Amino acid sequence: MITQQHNRILDKAQIDQKLTRIAYEIYERNFEEQELVLGGIQPNGYTLAGILAEKIAAISPIRVQLLSIAVDKAYPLNMPVVLQPAQTALEGKVVVVVDDVLNTGKTLAYTLNAFLQHNLKKLEVATLVNRHHTLYPIAAAYTGYSLATTLREHVQVVLEGEESGAFLH
Repeated sequence: MITQQHNRILDKAQIDQKLTRIAYEIYERNFEEQELVLGGIQPNGYTLAGILAEKIAAISPIRVQLLSIAVDKAYPLNMPVVLQPAQTALEGKVVVVVDDVLNTGKTLAYTLNAFLQHNLKKLEVATLVNRHHTLYPIAAAYTGYSLATTLREHVQVVLEGEESGAFLH
């Protein structure tokens, strides 16, 4: 439940607009590719990757494979990063890792390790909201919304229901 303490920074229509722009940017930077892999960090990153896959398919001839990435965001060393489907061929492919919020970069840094075991053509990061508090050497190639926040503030992205949007609290 979103309360009065939450300030909406993006509504559903604005999120859709940002994702459409990101889809065009991904296509523009990868227009020569036959296929792309969009890996979404569960749960919200995977939902966003699915939306981006649909948008890229609508504007380009590029085939898009969707990959689910499961990682313990609070304690990434507690469990291995799990890619599903596990048999996805990644050799020589362009992979875009998608997450809802880029804050410290910790989740993405630990996630990228799972991809370094493959001989990728290129690995990029797409995020809906970039907070610019990175503590790890992670930069998003594609950003929907850049937001300067304090360390005490948090960004919550809600992608389902009537109150969908991005909120600062």
